[in-house]
This record gives sequence, structure tokens and C-alpha cells, in this order.
Amino acid sequence: MLEERDANGAKEVRVALDNAFAAKEGWAKKVVGDIDWIKDAKYNNKIVSRLGVEVQVSARSDLLIRDLIHLRNSLQSGKIDVGVIVVPTDFMSVFLPDRTPNFSQATRYIEEEFREAEYYPLILIGIQHDGPSAGPLPKQKRRA
Repeated sequence: MLEERDANGAKEVRVALDNAFAAKEGWAKKVVGDIDWIKDAKYNNKIVSRLGVEVQVSARSDLLIRDLIHLRNSLQSGKIDVGVIVVPTDFMSVFLPDRTPNFSQATRYIEEEFREAEYYPLILIGIQHDGPSAGPLPKQKRRA
């Protein structure tokens, strides 16, 4: 990742995260409009807990609220037992497109704008790139 403001595309980050989930046993990718990834935690071959993960690295920070709603609804319906939101750290988000969400924004959404989220078993994880690169991650081409 090129460490210059707004230099990198976020799609490559998303693809890398999705590939990492897909490579690990037990993770199921869900359809568009649902939670991104779900894993059943098992003990003695019985499901003891379901973990739902929303990955948010797009250049639309307002989608964080949508992800919180997906997790809340799935928690309320019993589809999952714990929800996780994955966003870039504040440092990493600077190098992604403008309006890419970051850890501080996600925290603010949870603590101030969607306060009911504080009453659900949610985990917020900030991801960080593994070091600078010589060139930027490609940006997604816009449709005409």
C-alpha cells in the first residue's frame, strides 16, 4: 500500500480480506444484503455460537450504519450470537479513498449515532496494512 493520502483503491483490500476468510475452514460467505461472513463455533460437533462479520472498507462510511443494522437484526433474530465489524485503522484509512470508514468513525457511530449498538455483543476490529509498497493498490474503475 502506497502511504500517500487517497492513493490506493479499497477493492484490493476487500478482496484480500474475503480471500483470507474463504481460505479458512468454516467461514461461509453470505449473499449481498446479508452479513458478509458467518462461522459456527462448535464444541463436540455441536454449534455453541455463531459469529457474524461485516467487512467495511468501501469508500462510503455511511454503510457502517447499514452493517450495524444487519448485525443488530441478526442478533435479535438469533441468526448470530456475536457481531464483528472490520474497518481500517485511522492510520490506514488515510491512504484509501476519501470517505473510507475508519476505527474512530465506527466507534463514533456506535457510541453516538446508533447508541443501541452498545447493548449488543459487538466487536470492532481495526485492520492495518503490513507495510508500505512502491506503488498504489489499483483503484476501481467507475462505470460511465
